[in-house]
Amino acid sequence: MNVFDLIILGAGPAGLSAAIYASRYNLNFLVVRKDKGLASETNEVENYLGIYPVTGLELTNRFETHAKNFGTKIINEEIISIEKKDKAFTVKTINGEYKSRAIIYAVGGKKRKLEVEGEKKFIGKGVSYCATCDAPFFKNKTVGVVGGANAAVEAALLLSEFAQKVYIIYRKDKLRAVPYLVEKIKQRKNIEVLYNNTVKKINGKISVESVKLDNEKELKMDGLFVEIGHVPNYQLAEKLGVKISEDKRVVVDQNMSTNIAGFFAAGDVTTGSNKFDQIITAAAEGAIAASAAYKFILKGDD
Repeated sequence: MNVFDLIILGAGPAGLSAAIYASRYNLNFLVVRKDKGLASETNEVENYLGIYPVTGLELTNRFETHAKNFGTKIINEEIISIEKKDKAFTVKTINGEYKSRAIIYAVGGKKRKLEVEGEKKFIGKGVSYCATCDAPFFKNKTVGVVGGANAAVEAALLLSEFAQKVYIIYRKDKLRAVPYLVEKIKQRKNIEVLYNNTVKKINGKISVESVKLDNEKELKMDGLFVEIGHVPNYQLAEKLGVKISEDKRVVVDQNMSTNIAGFFAAGDVTTGSNKFDQIITAAAEGAIAASAAYKFILKGDD
């Protein structure tokens, strides 16, 4: 079995930031990830200090290059379970087992789904959760974006560069995105915001043809992009016995410590940073978690 001082689960901004600091602490560590994380799917990142303009994928690739230049080893394997016995953690993946003295849990989240009729049927056939990935497929077509926060508005702005018409469908009477983005929306003539509306059903034969709103109105469109936030990937931590908040986040203190000694967490999966889920706050949490993990390992006991 492979034995390490530290295993970092996840390779988004939090995990890779933790990796850079773990390298500087000269720890023997490993990063395990399933994918690059949600940050890589962001079209434009306009608020990461000192790097502008940049896409989410480009920024996360820079993070990865930086971490690898410091000697970080990253393996791409799905994590099956995390166990703790005799002061050591065992991470089981689809391909093997890895043991460590400490864990940094930085697995982020997954896109929240609408959970309406037709959604699952048309995933990849008009229903999408990544405008950055799929916007070019809707050139000169009509699309909808569900949501009203930054991610939804950013998706709509990107789609407006390809689609003939973009609807933003939002359940409230005012967008929650930052004012800068809202102003951009107002300047795009092919974007229309439908307030106080939700999608109740997605219709079509082979692919998306229309959506039914809660006012019974049917809106014809070729694609629907869902941007209603993310659900933290808390499940593996919960099975280990880590305390989870009511909104399904890993509960951490100011050191990114959890209720289980040696188990730290960072990024969008935590209750940290006032739940302000940003790349910059995730990176900060990763750095703090690595510092705390180093001190824990150095101390040598629980």
